[in-house]
Amino acid sequence: MTKQFGLSALLLLSTGLVAPAALAQTTGSGTTTGTGGATGAPPRASTPDAGRTQTSTPDAGVAQTQDGNAPGTQEQPVDISAPGAMEDIVVVGRNVPDLVRRTPEVVSVLSTADIARTGEGDIAGALSRVTGLSVVGNGFVYVRGLGDRYSLALLNGSQLPSPEPLRRSIPLDIFPTSVLASALVQKSYSVNYPGEFGGGVINLTTRAVPDKPFLSINVSGSGDTETTGLLGYTYYGSPTDWTGFDNGTRSTPAPLAAALSSGNLIVEGQNFTRRQIQDINASLVNARTTVVQRNGDIPANFAIDVNGGFARDIGDVRIGIIAAAGLSNTWRTRDATQQFSGGFVNGELTPTVDFRAVLTDNRIVANGLLGVGAEFGENRIRWTNLYIRDTIKQTRLARGTDAEGFDGTTPIIDQNTRWFERQLIDTQLVSEFKFDDFGLDFRGSYANSQRESPYERTFRYLFDSNVGDFVNNLGQAGSARVSFSDLNENAYSAGVDLSYKLPTATPITLTAGYAFNDNRRNSVRRDFRFLSADGALPSTVAQERPDYLLSDYNIYTYNILLQETSGQSGAAAYDAGLRVHAGYGQIVASVLPGVSVNIGVRYENGRQFVTPLELSGRPSTSVAQTTIKKEYWLPAGTVTWNLAEDMQFRVNASKTLARPQFRELAFQVYQDPEGDRLFFGNPFLVDTELKNVEARYEWYFGRDQRLTLGGFFKRIDNPIETFAFRSTGQLQTSFANAPSADLYGGEVEVQKYVPLDNIFSGDFFASRRLLLNANYTYTKSKLRVSEGDRITFADGTQFDARDFFRDGAPLTGQSDHLVNFQIGLDNKERVSQQTILVNYASKRVTNRGPAGTPQQPDIVEEPGVRLDFVAREEADFLGKVVEIKFEVRNILGTRFQEFQTAGDRRIDINTYDLGTSFSLGAGVRF
Repeated sequence: MTKQFGLSALLLLSTGLVAPAALAQTTGSGTTTGTGGATGAPPRASTPDAGRTQTSTPDAGVAQTQDGNAPGTQEQPVDISAPGAMEDIVVVGRNVPDLVRRTPEVVSVLSTADIARTGEGDIAGALSRVTGLSVVGNGFVYVRGLGDRYSLALLNGSQLPSPEPLRRSIPLDIFPTSVLASALVQKSYSVNYPGEFGGGVINLTTRAVPDKPFLSINVSGSGDTETTGLLGYTYYGSPTDWTGFDNGTRSTPAPLAAALSSGNLIVEGQNFTRRQIQDINASLVNARTTVVQRNGDIPANFAIDVNGGFARDIGDVRIGIIAAAGLSNTWRTRDATQQFSGGFVNGELTPTVDFRAVLTDNRIVANGLLGVGAEFGENRIRWTNLYIRDTIKQTRLARGTDAEGFDGTTPIIDQNTRWFERQLIDTQLVSEFKFDDFGLDFRGSYANSQRESPYERTFRYLFDSNVGDFVNNLGQAGSARVSFSDLNENAYSAGVDLSYKLPTATPITLTAGYAFNDNRRNSVRRDFRFLSADGALPSTVAQERPDYLLSDYNIYTYNILLQETSGQSGAAAYDAGLRVHAGYGQIVASVLPGVSVNIGVRYENGRQFVTPLELSGRPSTSVAQTTIKKEYWLPAGTVTWNLAEDMQFRVNASKTLARPQFRELAFQVYQDPEGDRLFFGNPFLVDTELKNVEARYEWYFGRDQRLTLGGFFKRIDNPIETFAFRSTGQLQTSFANAPSADLYGGEVEVQKYVPLDNIFSGDFFASRRLLLNANYTYTKSKLRVSEGDRITFADGTQFDARDFFRDGAPLTGQSDHLVNFQIGLDNKERVSQQTILVNYASKRVTNRGPAGTPQQPDIVEEPGVRLDFVAREEADFLGKVVEIKFEVRNILGTRFQEFQTAGDRRIDINTYDLGTSFSLGAGVRF
């Protein structure tokens, strides 16, 4: 008796691209099914090691149909009682090598190799190369022009809390690429994912059980033409700041801690005497947090990461451990023009606030990963633990004029020193079991995120012509402020999924699941200003630098007091929570030869609240509380038609939602270190609902080679938009629901490999091929605003929506055009890659223009064109294989530009040079 196996199945098994367990569930159209979890955590969804290309797509590794035949064909069943029936067993399989093709939804995938080719150090940068994706600010990913609130980020299928108070979504630039195996972007909705799915879901997959023991060490150094070796500013802080951890210098001093815990406002005559307040004032760390230092030679950046793992067979169980740790320390100086217009004067938009600000950020990111996995038969259990700490030490020095709060001609100097700590701890357990035709998955996770910002200090000095110097008398001529803020959030999630493959001639798989998520956040911000109780300070004292100005001697001699202003601009603290119970049912079936469907419905019951708190901890009576309780039925369906052997066409329709983020609901002031702007929330926001339709044609003309064309349309009810407003001479930002909006567009992607040995002769070209990858996304969005539409602001006041939103205006954050292009040389036998990368994003609105008569134009950002070059090369060194990587980023020197235009006049809200950056790194694997 002979046995013949399909070549594709043998190749898949022998190369380790899929586990044997994965060769179990497919549809008749060549697409896959499985128990994709309610939070996106599928059964066999892990990536076994960095070298594999599996992702978190349900049963992404499936390469053949359920009946073993090519899609659209059926083999007659064998009568085993017939003579000779068992002489030959022929298993006919079909290899669908492109993961993008064999998933039942519209997806884009970055494998380990794809991520390495981009050369990006974090996953946000790598994702910016994906069709329809752009990155805004510090690592927030926009899918098809929709803001980050419409994008769902998962880690191994579980949701994460954000360490950013600005957003509930997590900034993806805190995830180093070294701890990730792959990233999947699904743009069409399927009900196994959470309903908060507007633009798409980004599922990051960490490494799991390795094939063999390994240890790798990577180091790199970098710099840029606007920062490295040039003038910047910093302050001392503590001797351990370079690690991202303060040594205790910024801990709240005992007198202040006792006063804060009393629940009373720290104001003279209100529960505190003058002497007590002076003692609190004197207890603050002074010079180390206030003195700005010139640094004429800003150092270069460095990064190091170490990762390793091993696996061992214990009986029939394979146990694996993977660990990774990394530290990066980077510097960035921005010499920015920061202007603000109070409105039109004689028909022209003129700046009333005009500053040149130099900001130097020292950013330190520390990360660690520990994963333990077990595989036995077709079953897997994985425990993943992740730690990320992201710290920004920011120093700002600005000079200019202010006609909003002053005369507009007096020179002003502003000084800011800030320390922002963001930390994420996550632990998750995922188990995936297979019992013949049944699949059963369990998962649970706990995550904690924190954000602390102690000693946010601000000083303002005004030029006094009488003394010929800048002065700060802590009154009309100058000011000094300090703030302390703390955020803590816990997130719990759990889920179970069950799938069953019906024993029918036509492949049908039924899937059902339940998911639970509970996020709880507490945020506190305490604001203080320094005042001289005896009036204006003597001019000799007012001229002193900040640490001398607030010295213990001056505090007690000139009665300099600390006066709390917490809660004057919103709530001093708030509690927030979001609890969601969800269940779903899904059917994947081949309904006709070459045609499959994936349809289902998801039910979500969500309760979200934000409760402003008084200093005593009691709910506030002066600021509105938010409670949103809603139930949703969210249907989704995808039809896939295999037009030919290498072509298919998909159509998807769905209904999804986007809930307001905690920070958007909390009426509390906070500082955005990236945009250098203050934000306030709006407790009257409501949920956004979306109806989505999408179609896509795909032609796979070779392994990892494809041409795709797609179109999409979204009707969005109550989209949340950011708008700017004026307050105390500053441009500030808040949020409001626009009535509705439409978004539509199309995208095209082509990827082609060209073997060079067919074109050129010689040993150099014999093993090399040319990569050509290009994608373009056109997106158009229009707000729909009609007469009678109203919007509600944070204080409960209602306004005509047309005063803030123009009918036909684009959504904030949406670029009409996104272009990515890669051309590179690739050695097929070893690591040797040279890649040119081009990225372009057209103008996008960041804030609706401030209201007025007439309303000011929108504030826009112009990302422009970025040209990068990345080279990777292997070399032998002391018997070890060393990989060397060289990068040049922003070769064209494209600037960051955020501005308003009215006629020929331009107001630069925040504009600065980014410079060109260079990086050289090396890694060795043992």
